[in-house]
Amino acid sequence: MRAALTSVALVVGATAASSAFAVDYLTAAQAQALLFPTVVNWTEQSVTLNADALLRLAKQAGLPARSTQWRIQRGVDSHDRYIGSVVVDHVIGKYELITYAVGIDAKGLVIGVEILSYRESHGSEIRLPAWRKQFVGKGLQQAIKTGEDIAIISGATLSCSHVTDGVRRIVALLATVDY
Repeated sequence: MRAALTSVALVVGATAASSAFAVDYLTAAQAQALLFPTVVNWTEQSVTLNADALLRLAKQAGLPARSTQWRIQRGVDSHDRYIGSVVVDHVIGKYELITYAVGIDAKGLVIGVEILSYRESHGSEIRLPAWRKQFVGKGLQQAIKTGEDIAIISGATLSCSHVTDGVRRIVALLATVDY
């Protein structure tokens, strides 16, 4: 009985330790408001990519198209003009998921990246405004690659690389879909 309790305590302790670093910083709605403060109405569009669209996305992003299902939030201003879109996505950092939101304006350029949840024990420096600001103004015509125009933070190499790849994929997604 004592051995069984010790095993249970170790499992519970290990589970608690692995999630002790998880921090939720923003909700999707809060990120939308930060990225597009002038938007007065958001509509959600669910997009399912067919095989052809998946190939186009992969070609434009230079990365595999990770999912066929996407939810895109489209924002309009008080004159019902399209302002931009926000896509929330998840990527693996080193071991755990990072949830982030990318705002893309009507011209297809990144206006900002917000980290919603970070679950790794190290590398949360990707939340720093200076690192996230590197994406602003980038679109399909600009490189969005770590080591080229997006700096890698020491101790957060995988988080930087995976979020950067995710942003590039989202830029290509919005250029690929007709919505």
